[in-house]
Amino acid sequence: MADTHVLFVEDDDVIREATQLALERDGFEVTAVPDGLTGLEKFRADQPDIALLDVMVPGLDGVSLCRRIRDESTVPVIMLSARADSIDVVLGLEAGADDYVTKPFDGAVLVARIRAVLRRFGHASGPGGGASAADDEPLEGSVLTFGDLEVDTEGMEVRKGGRSVALTPTEMRLLLEFSAAPGTVLSRDRLLERVWDYGWGGDTRVVDVHVQRLRGKIGQDRIETVRGFGYKLRG
Repeated sequence: MADTHVLFVEDDDVIREATQLALERDGFEVTAVPDGLTGLEKFRADQPDIALLDVMVPGLDGVSLCRRIRDESTVPVIMLSARADSIDVVLGLEAGADDYVTKPFDGAVLVARIRAVLRRFGHASGPGGGASAADDEPLEGSVLTFGDLEVDTEGMEVRKGGRSVALTPTEMRLLLEFSAAPGTVLSRDRLLERVWDYGWGGDTRVVDVHVQRLRGKIGQDRIETVRGFGYKLRG
């Protein structure tokens, strides 16, 4: 099986070269570039399996690049930020990123995040990677109906009012979790573990922003916030 291809956009020469070497040692094929415009060109030319985007890069910043990628593709995106700044994190996630990692990061942590995202997207996750997302689907194949919302868990399709709704794989996994237990409150920690494969906990802002993105596609009132506990899908 061919190596997983990573597009890495980072303007710091030392970080870019060190991270590229670390990822290549773990069996990934890496295209590393120093600016966003070159990153967009390489994305279109190479069609990588995953994109790692630093927030602050010249030419086209990481958030804008993420939006451009998301306009064209559902390829997984991980944002890299030099600080755990709420604005950086939320802007990246709202732009369509699936996850984020704060710099400085441990190479093993970055590889674990990459593999976790790729599992959700059904890609190979590099040497030593885990099973594909299909091995851990929360539902058997069927069409579930919630008001005007239809979730085809076998065909991985969603329709609202008879019209197809385009979801990213992460959004689909999130909706599948809600669909498996309509009316049941799901905690942010449970969603992080089930959807993002965080066995060690994580930043709940990732869940909150993705829920907001999902609401924007399936209806604001379809997913209810239960203060202090989490979210539930209205049947």
